[in-house]
Amino acid sequence: MSAHCCEHETPKPAQIANLTRYRRVLWIALAVNAAMFAVELSAGFTSGSLSLIADAIDFAGDALNYGVSLAVLASAMAWRARAAMLKAVSMMGFGVYVLGQAIWSIWNGGTPDAPTMGVVALMALVANVGVAWMLYAFREGDANMRSVWLCSRNDAIGNVAVFLAALGVFGTGKAWPDLIVASLMAVLALHAGWQVLRQARGELQADDHHGHAH
Repeated sequence: MSAHCCEHETPKPAQIANLTRYRRVLWIALAVNAAMFAVELSAGFTSGSLSLIADAIDFAGDALNYGVSLAVLASAMAWRARAAMLKAVSMMGFGVYVLGQAIWSIWNGGTPDAPTMGVVALMALVANVGVAWMLYAFREGDANMRSVWLCSRNDAIGNVAVFLAALGVFGTGKAWPDLIVASLMAVLALHAGWQVLRQARGELQADDHHGHAH
């Protein structure tokens, strides 16, 4: 959920050597992320794992990111900026929700099911590594294309963190490893969302000034 993941703008057609291939990869990435969002969200509620729910929200954010990229592939900057603002507000809302749930769970939550956490975290890791592998060919493209690849790579690191949380829960019999990882992911979501919101507002203002100049 790093800010670099979420800030990327959609590459313009003129910047992409093979737009059709890039678009196809984005569609596959969107489908994988949407599917893993459903799997992790269900498993998170079933197992009582807040870090799985937080990771599911990350998958949802990425799916939305790829969807926006496809929808506004050739749109004006103002529309891309508005779409980014919508995503930023959603990310920050999810971050607040997860933090609130973590605080509530300190006093009222039970211990999550570690085996479920571990299995689903490994599934998520395989999914993210697969997406990162598909995007690897575009890693040396422009800054925007590179950031999409870095996003998938960083998400894989998040999956490893959830798996370590599962080991921590299994080893201690306590919920705190799960809550710590979930809280860290929520803070990252809040930070990234705020960064995206600031950038999008700046782009809207720049576009507005540019329009008035003409």
